[in-house]
Amino acid sequence: MRKLVSFLGGLERGDQEWRLHTSMTVSYTLEVAEATFGGFSKLLFRWRGSIYKLLYKEFLLFCLLYSFFSIFYRFFLSERQQVLFEDVALYCDQFANFIPMSFVLGFYVTLAFNRWWGQYTSFPLPDNLMMVVSGNVHGTDERGRLLRRTLMRYANLSSVLILRSISTRVRRRFPTLDHVVEAGFMTRLEHSKLQGLNSDFNKYWMPLTWFTNLASVARQEGRIRDDIALRLLMDELNNYRGKCSLLFHYDWISIPLVYTQVVTLAVYSFFGFCLIGRQFLNPEKGYKGHQLDLYVPIFTLLQFFFYAGWLKVGELIINPFGEDDDDFETNQLIDRNIQVSMLAVDDMHQNLPPAEKDKFWLEMSFPYTKSTALENCRPAFMGSTYDMRLSEEDLSINQNTDSPVLGRYLPVSQPGALGNSLTCQDQGASVGVQLTCLKMGSFDSSQEISSKPFLGQEERADSIREVEDVCPLRDEVSSQ
Repeated sequence: MRKLVSFLGGLERGDQEWRLHTSMTVSYTLEVAEATFGGFSKLLFRWRGSIYKLLYKEFLLFCLLYSFFSIFYRFFLSERQQVLFEDVALYCDQFANFIPMSFVLGFYVTLAFNRWWGQYTSFPLPDNLMMVVSGNVHGTDERGRLLRRTLMRYANLSSVLILRSISTRVRRRFPTLDHVVEAGFMTRLEHSKLQGLNSDFNKYWMPLTWFTNLASVARQEGRIRDDIALRLLMDELNNYRGKCSLLFHYDWISIPLVYTQVVTLAVYSFFGFCLIGRQFLNPEKGYKGHQLDLYVPIFTLLQFFFYAGWLKVGELIINPFGEDDDDFETNQLIDRNIQVSMLAVDDMHQNLPPAEKDKFWLEMSFPYTKSTALENCRPAFMGSTYDMRLSEEDLSINQNTDSPVLGRYLPVSQPGALGNSLTCQDQGASVGVQLTCLKMGSFDSSQEISSKPFLGQEERADSIREVEDVCPLRDEVSSQ
């Protein structure tokens, strides 16, 4: 046992040294660009970032414990003790399945994945901010360069300070603020001001405050030419600050500990019962489901591999700012952000290539290589109903039904008529019955009918009944 522990410890130390010399994120996108036969099977033989690397220690421990109980049951127990062991094994196997493993693990991993993706989308990238700074802070002289570079340095300094607080990888790179100064993200005077501020909370927001004050100075100097440009700059800065704040709160507010404990206890207690409940019992005793003695519990091992691996996935992505193989490459992102920021606001500021007529000035002809020439032969997608075929009956224009009652109150609409409401007049009377009715709508029997005094009470009642008789015909007309 000591040799096994020493061996596992040596593997762990070697794994830590390997991490220091390799990048973190494991990318295999190119290998699965096409869904070919056996294409994904190549991924099963990779070690770095694999489930084998995450799970092999627990898997070996489970196999050793299972072998221990199996040998103890077969060779060290008396016949009476074996009967007691068999009763316990049957009991554990029966009630271990009551633990809802799929439900508990599925919900937990889904919650952890959504949190993982939210942290990735909250990573503060300065791309939008540097575009606004480059386009709205003017001046090619040394003062203009200084303003733009200082603004972007403040923005990157804020992200470095927040990443030092949440990422172990960045903390190893910048263990103190002096290391941040030596790296060039902050000057000695700025370091003194940062340290001199009396605040008990994280001060990652201070460089962003310097950013806003310096932007106001640039506006006063005329480097930012109007308030609209200043407002645009402040909006982008607030978006950047919001992402820094969101990362800090992701690190502060974790998935509730009680849920993580429930999931972990559910998985390990389930396989703890399986150590005894999944033992192969003596086939001669006729226990149900124990007709064969295979010695090696193949399906139990597969079940351990899937369920425990599922739990490991949740443990891996619950905090992507660590030093696992698939954690975020925060140090590389810091280097990328400061480099592209300075290039965008300094080297590329007003450094434009000459405007020339493009290749498509007179003719729109798009070149293809031989390997992609067939793609040009395919017609462009025009919509799913573009080639839909209709019968002659479906293509014919349907007019309103000409019934005696509808012809009186709803005359057939002429082509080009607009609107959903019609003013209907009785064509048989000198003045007629005035109605304002909704086309294909519902009729109210209490609708007011105005007529000349010479229309009698009975004629007015007949008119109301005719209006009510239209209602059942409405569905007939609508269906046609």
